[in-house]
Amino acid sequence: MRDRARIHVQAGAGGDGCLSFRREAHVPRGGPDGGDGGRGGDVVLVCDDSLRDLARYRRRSEFRAGRGGHGQGSLRHGADGDTLELAVPPGTEALVEADGTRHDLVRPGQRAVVARGGPGGHGNKRFAGPTRQTPRFAERGLPGEEAWVDLRLKVLADIGLVGLPNAGKSSLLRRVTRAHPKVADYPFTTLEPALGTVEADDRQLVIADIPGLIEGASAGAGLGHEFLAHIERTRLLVHVLDLRPLDGSDPAVNHMTVERELELHDPRLAALPRVLALSKVDLVDEPTAEAAREQWKRLLGPEVPVVVTSAVSGLGIDQLKVELLRAIPTELGEPSSLVAPDGSLDELPEHRVFRPSAGRAWRVERIGEGSFRVTGKGIERLIARYDLDNEDALAYLEHRLRGIGVIDALRESGFEPGDEVEIAGVAFDLDPDM
Repeated sequence: MRDRARIHVQAGAGGDGCLSFRREAHVPRGGPDGGDGGRGGDVVLVCDDSLRDLARYRRRSEFRAGRGGHGQGSLRHGADGDTLELAVPPGTEALVEADGTRHDLVRPGQRAVVARGGPGGHGNKRFAGPTRQTPRFAERGLPGEEAWVDLRLKVLADIGLVGLPNAGKSSLLRRVTRAHPKVADYPFTTLEPALGTVEADDRQLVIADIPGLIEGASAGAGLGHEFLAHIERTRLLVHVLDLRPLDGSDPAVNHMTVERELELHDPRLAALPRVLALSKVDLVDEPTAEAAREQWKRLLGPEVPVVVTSAVSGLGIDQLKVELLRAIPTELGEPSSLVAPDGSLDELPEHRVFRPSAGRAWRVERIGEGSFRVTGKGIERLIARYDLDNEDALAYLEHRLRGIGVIDALRESGFEPGDEVEIAGVAFDLDPDM
């Protein structure tokens, strides 16, 4: 089971605007007719219910969306680039490294844009006006966003089976559901989460068997730390406790070890409802099993059901199913439901994304006597749009710089005609008095 992947995505670049003038018989001075470039394609993650893990990203990690088409004459605009859709299984969490944005994909069809395509450039028709009737320049398209994206799968299950290695979780899952996990008499038999379903009438609950936890699992010890995240979405935990461990350890200490690791990984897990399943009771006599059940009921209180079970004889299996169905409310029987941070049950909320407007995307700094530098992502994108060997484009660019306040900011910093100014790595000869 591949539950983690790291991919690099690149959205498509925008197409260039076209520099063109209408040339047609009997139409003198037809004027500019250059079309705009198309927008680059986005990279989108799509939740696909037919997938179960991230194995498709094992051999390939580089993905690129389509580029926007270039504008053409006769006001023909370039086509938008093809959107690249990357399918991920339900329960995938995506972290975009560039800005720390986190997307949680839990419902089939849910979409998340992780890289936006670059805007296309305007054709020269866009710059035509009463004072500039024959613009001889056009804009270039800008590159699309690129980023590393960390994907992590957290299985969508209503119930999680937790316990020490070889506590009998896989055997219990096999008996309660129709799942067929590997069962053996040595620790760490389960190397990846296994899922099964419990069905009753028109209800279906998903149970996840999580690999065994050991002391220090939350800090990276053993195998369990790799899969603790898989129980974060569950609404109920079944703690499987071996009444007669093979190593002769104390069941009370074993119970405390697992509970401590769950709380250290995520305090919210400590607030989840519990069912304690005392396993392998076929290895002890009936009075011992009954005494253990009464002892654990006193220790845990009435809010935690205690069920004596045996995967071999089937003892307590039906009672365990009843407790599971009772603990999960009927109206929240779908595994796509989430648990709120405060531990309450809630459905996935509808939401809107508000993007704050960009502030001043540049700054002026004095780097020496008669030398200045203007830096910033916004100003770099502005410079990248124009051909600096084109005099008309340079004149328009200086007009834009003046309009957004760069010239005034340079003047306030002591800039005078003849001083050197570097903008986005390009040396300019500017006259603040013009």
